[in-house]
Amino acid sequence: MKRSRPFLEISHDDEASIISAARDTQPVCGLTHNFYRYPARFSPAFVRAAIEALSSPGDLILDPFMGGGTSLVEAIAAGRNAVGADISQLASFVTSVKTTLLKESELSALTTWSEKIPKIVNIRRQAIYFDEYANAGYYKHLDGPRWRLRKAIELALASAIGLHSQKLEDFARGVVLRTAQWALDSRKHLPSVSDFRRELVVNAADMISGARALRKAVYHYGRKPVVHCFNRSTVGLESEPVLATIGTPKLIVTSPPYPGVHILYHRWQVDGRKETPAPFWIANKLDGAGSSYYTMGDRKHPGLATYFATIEATMSSVAKLADMTVLGHQSSKVTTRHYNQAKMIDAVRAYQEVLLAEPQD
Repeated sequence: MKRSRPFLEISHDDEASIISAARDTQPVCGLTHNFYRYPARFSPAFVRAAIEALSSPGDLILDPFMGGGTSLVEAIAAGRNAVGADISQLASFVTSVKTTLLKESELSALTTWSEKIPKIVNIRRQAIYFDEYANAGYYKHLDGPRWRLRKAIELALASAIGLHSQKLEDFARGVVLRTAQWALDSRKHLPSVSDFRRELVVNAADMISGARALRKAVYHYGRKPVVHCFNRSTVGLESEPVLATIGTPKLIVTSPPYPGVHILYHRWQVDGRKETPAPFWIANKLDGAGSSYYTMGDRKHPGLATYFATIEATMSSVAKLADMTVLGHQSSKVTTRHYNQAKMIDAVRAYQEVLLAEPQD
């Protein structure tokens, strides 16, 4: 037997805060949010307002489509625990780097590394040629006028590997990733190697500052949060053993891939619309999947059947993870050319039905 559920009652101030944040048009900034420009990023202001209004410190926040990790960053900065999942290895890498808390000694080591960048990224020096990635196609479209930038990236990556600490190497790779995205992705005019070097130094300093700000925000609550970034589909996530030890999510905040919209989550565009999988090489991760993999089915598929079936299966797993008091907030754009909101509502019905079901004795 099902029972109706009343609308959530929140204070006028919390309601005003969420509405104001949803209307916020300021550029993404603060903490570690600018470590990487992940496509279709969630608004940190909206996520922050929702988390503060609808949960308490120590609660668990879940994002089943974590992407660039905005929800997880805001969750731990607000004293909450966080769990996220994404099928993209690039998304998992970015989120992991953004949510890793570094000690002051580690940040100092990264500062020292960044100060050496002008000498390290010297086009006359011998660079590491990453044969396995090159042979697998990850150097695609990085020849011709872009070979100098590719070599600069190789030199920077070699120095990151030389830090001899996985946490520090990942952070340094994040600096290179952010700078390479600036230099290559959708650029009409390529920067010089000198420009690339300067941007590396600037980005390193900015990211170290952001990591320090995140650590300060987190430890304001006097505890180290639990954070899990799963590189997998959320379908079946309830079977992960570690989740049984950290309780159920109090709030679910997510922004799934948009139905029927072509977004390159896994590629950069160079030389016009040519696509390169270079970000996976820089992050030391693997791709091997086409765009339909990351958007849950071909956008030309009749009725987007695969997309909505995946959404329904995902929300069914989310419901199994949640208890009867969980709150869910989902941001999704639905194109009106072929689809309407009724389809999205139908797709999350499994989530609603489980949560609204009468508890069994």
